[in-house]
Amino acid sequence: MMRVRVFYGWWIVLTAALALLLGAIPIMVFSFSVFLRPLAQAFHCGRGAVSLAFTLGNLAVAACTPLTGWLIDRFGTRKVILPSMIMVGLALLSSKLWLAGIWQLYALYLMEGVFGCGAGPLPYSTVVSHWFDRYRGLALGAMMSGVAIGAVVMPPTAEYLIGRIGWQLTYSVAGIGVLVIAVPVAVALLKDRPEEAGMLPDGIGFLVRPAPRAHRQENPGMSWRDAWRSRTFWLLLLSLILISASVQGCVTQIAAILADRGSPARTGALASSVLGIGLLIARIGSGYLFDHFFAPRVAALIFIAAALGMALLCLSNSQHLAFAAALFIGSALGAEGDIVPYLTGRYFGLRSFGKICGAAWAGSALAGGLGAWLMGAAFDVYRSYSLPLVFCCMVALTAAVLILTLGPYPFTAALVMKGGPQQATVNSEL
Repeated sequence: MMRVRVFYGWWIVLTAALALLLGAIPIMVFSFSVFLRPLAQAFHCGRGAVSLAFTLGNLAVAACTPLTGWLIDRFGTRKVILPSMIMVGLALLSSKLWLAGIWQLYALYLMEGVFGCGAGPLPYSTVVSHWFDRYRGLALGAMMSGVAIGAVVMPPTAEYLIGRIGWQLTYSVAGIGVLVIAVPVAVALLKDRPEEAGMLPDGIGFLVRPAPRAHRQENPGMSWRDAWRSRTFWLLLLSLILISASVQGCVTQIAAILADRGSPARTGALASSVLGIGLLIARIGSGYLFDHFFAPRVAALIFIAAALGMALLCLSNSQHLAFAAALFIGSALGAEGDIVPYLTGRYFGLRSFGKICGAAWAGSALAGGLGAWLMGAAFDVYRSYSLPLVFCCMVALTAAVLILTLGPYPFTAALVMKGGPQQATVNSEL
């Protein structure tokens, strides 16, 4: 019986998915709406003040993501990921000892934003993009499914833990998960490039012998300077900014929106989980579709679905329609995570992937943070979410129009094996 070997790149994808599932995003972003009311009650402040913590975290992400991209391009992903994961875990674990007021909450979210950049989607997307070419969309989607699963699991888990051990210890439990599970797995399995294991992307063959790092050929693609000057970069960035602001504004408030309509806390947590289900479906589904169809068209359809979800959330008090809205909004958030690295690779190549992708994610993170703060602040002023939901719907539709203006890919998937010192031999078992 012939033994089937699994391409090691899929182990890289699994490692990244696990790290993202247990990382800062599921607990600090997707569970934020579950923490919102308990934090406001504990600190005796409005929702806008608590939502400002989320905004500050996103500002930290926006400020540090370009630097993270430069560090990745300069030193490699492993040397960025491992220290960042440890710091994320330690900040969450120790928060019980010092998190006693709104200013300390702001400090926690700032720390998670700074260190979360190095343990988030950007470095893992860089790794996966090097390990896969033809199947990059599917691999990125599978990797980002870790965030999606976290979005499904973490809100009800956080709601359960908050009710039994309090919100402070809930943060500490999340830190233990990072340090005890995610860090050891990453140490054992993570490799920056397939060349380090004597392989080629997608498992199409192997190298006769792994080439020293200094002798590896430079990845094809545009420089950061050329990308910055291109019309494509700015159209893509603007589209991402608009969809991120509208979607994350809804994501961070959805439990509070339902609670204001008389729904119990468990219903809000369930809506957050439904949002995570939409995110999970979109993570893998959009990645697969990107490999087979023109990605901007797929993205535009998902953005339109998100706008529909926002309209449903605004116009209907039905619990079932609220869950449908959460599903549509979650799908846009899920697709956004695949769109950034996939389109960065296809439009700008891998030469300066970390810097370009980091800049795109920085803009998206900044917009998401501002969207969350504006949504909370608008509620404090109008005592209603109706007006900001209408505005978010219009913004999401604008993002769909903009992303359709992108042209054809300059860097399509190419299974080309070059000769020289890295001459490849096809391995039929891979």
